[in-house]
Order: sequence, then structure tokens, then C-alpha cells
Amino acid sequence: MPRTRTPAVDGWFGGEGEAFRLLGTRCSSCASVFFPREDAHCRNPHCAGGPLEEVPLSRKGRIWSYTDSRYRPPSPYVSNPELPWEPRALIAVELAAERIVVLGQAAPGITVAELAVGMEVEAVPGVLHEDAETTWTIWHWRPTGVRV
Repeated sequence: MPRTRTPAVDGWFGGEGEAFRLLGTRCSSCASVFFPREDAHCRNPHCAGGPLEEVPLSRKGRIWSYTDSRYRPPSPYVSNPELPWEPRALIAVELAAERIVVLGQAAPGITVAELAVGMEVEAVPGVLHEDAETTWTIWHWRPTGVRV
């Protein structure tokens, strides 16, 4: 029986293949863009506020910073405590069009040794966790041109 694919956080990303995008919000008054999404009000302290609209974010950006995680993360991240922890590269990516930085994991198989500040990466669908019934999906950052 196939597992149900379910976003780990509903409404933060969507689409498949080349149409995969992180989803943010844009203030109609000041044009500030937010990720994660903001549904209540504009977070720009210099804005009087206006309606917020959902916007797909750029799929590509440049590495602003990166590190590796050498510890098992706390909740809500799920990992099997009976299995050894595998370090993952974490990447902060600046989306040029939106001028915001978005944090995420590197695609499986990508290590910090393969990353550099300024390198172009793209958001791709990934898997956070699987159990018997569900595949919990998330986004990963992958250097452009790399297929893992």
C-alpha cells in the first residue's frame, strides 16, 4: 500500500517538479515578502499594514551561509532514536527577487564540503520523515546542476 504524501507544514510549499515553490505572503501596502507565511498582519514595522496575498517565491537563490548539524534536532522534527544520527547540512539562502533569507536542509547527499557562500541553489521537494502510512514532505536546497 503506498504512503500518503503529506506536507510537514501545510501551506509553506507546493507544486511538483519545476513547479515546486515555497509559498510566502506579500503585503499589498509596502510589498514586503515574508516566509514563513504571515496571515495576520504585515511584519514590517514601518508599514501601516494592508491585505496580505499568497505568493510563490523564487525557486533559486544564492547561499548566504551554511553549517552542518551534528546533533539530533528537537521536536517537531522526527527521527528514529534507535538509528544513529546522520549530520545534515543546513543552508541559509538569499532569494534575490524577494531579498529575504530562507533556511532549509541541503538535499540528501550534499555535504558542507560541497557548498560555498554565493553558490546558486534551488528549492526541491524532499522527505522529512516516513512512517508506515505517511511520507512527510519538506523542501531541500540543492546546488543547481546537481542531481542527487
